[in-house]
Amino acid sequence: MASGFESCVRRATLGEILAASAFVIFLLSGILTASMTHAQQKTDEELMRDTALLVREVKDFGQRVGIEPTNALSQSSYEKPVKSMLWLWMQRKGTIALRKPIDIRIGLRFSAPQEQFPLERLYNASGYSVYFRQGNQFGDAEAVTTLEFARESTFTKVTTVLHEDLHGDKNFDLMWEIEESIITPLSLLAALEFFRERGDEANVTEARSTIEERSKLARELQTVAEEAECLFEAQTDAEARNRLLELVSSSSVYSRWYKHHMKEQDDSTAFEAKISHDLAYYKFFARIVSLERKLGDLKALIREFKKIPRDSDMERAERYLARLEELSEGSIHVVP
Repeated sequence: MASGFESCVRRATLGEILAASAFVIFLLSGILTASMTHAQQKTDEELMRDTALLVREVKDFGQRVGIEPTNALSQSSYEKPVKSMLWLWMQRKGTIALRKPIDIRIGLRFSAPQEQFPLERLYNASGYSVYFRQGNQFGDAEAVTTLEFARESTFTKVTTVLHEDLHGDKNFDLMWEIEESIITPLSLLAALEFFRERGDEANVTEARSTIEERSKLARELQTVAEEAECLFEAQTDAEARNRLLELVSSSSVYSRWYKHHMKEQDDSTAFEAKISHDLAYYKFFARIVSLERKLGDLKALIREFKKIPRDSDMERAERYLARLEELSEGSIHVVP
């Protein structure tokens, strides 16, 4: 049987151990929290540094395939202030810009990142459908890489850099709708080639999958736009819009794209402008992807598209693309 003295000693020892353990845990928790904070800061710095290196690598690659580099995204938010853009597209209600330019396009640049002034919605502009987007990345020397951009996937960063460089006047200086229709597929095709050259199989797979998905999106969008032309002539705007929204919802790819990018914007005020906006990016997508596969030479394809005269309208651009398609089995040489 233990004496009272021994029992008292054991109880005191146990209490001391528990108190000491709690103190040690408290200390370790503080040290761990400080270490994690420091590690997070280092991670952010590493992300920005790695992104800067990737941007230079992509621009060097682009130059090898005929994409002249620009100063867009060449610097980071650590080097100069972040600026952002707000873009507005306006299309007369009951019309779609299927065969001509969108009615009104406005770009506003702000001396602050988009996160500082999120735009929730636009109200009715008399007689017009209005769609808007905001972004920190754009085709201008004022655009810098941000931490948010650095946190994007490698695939997104590569395609963004290539897309914005293609907007440079040394590459393309065309009517906006024509330029976007050409550089949207070219930037993804260039990204695929970049990842192939790099031996990055995971991103090669993602690029291929994205190109296939966007090709299907383009075909579904074209169907919606063509149907819109008929319905807006035969029905009231509201009736036609409801029928077209049903068609959008039934599409397998474009429905997800539409919902994701519309976010809080209202169908009744943005529909015609949104469809017209998307047409500008995807009107030629599937055809240019098919053309590149037949030709098998991205650099040659970029070179030929650069020959489109700057004053081309949609009709002339269509003829140029059709001629390239006719000649895609042999060596390409086109006089517009």
